[in-house]
Amino acid sequence: MEPSRKLIDELYRERVVRARQMPPEQKLLAGARLFDRSCRIMADGIRDEYPTASDQRVREILDERLSLIRHLEEST
Repeated sequence: MEPSRKLIDELYRERVVRARQMPPEQKLLAGARLFDRSCRIMADGIRDEYPTASDQRVREILDERLSLIRHLEEST
């Protein structure tokens, strides 16, 4: 069963309200956790793309992709 649009919107609003109530230091920590989680997901994708790559090579590819993202963000 798919969630309704109304339910999705309500869950989103609840997350926004919680985020707005969060003290600044918690927001900073949440940002760092989100970045770490994103890096883990990217690394998992790299491992799927390059199954024989070593952990070191996965990290190198991840660093290259993060550098590319930073470059693209700076050029806009």
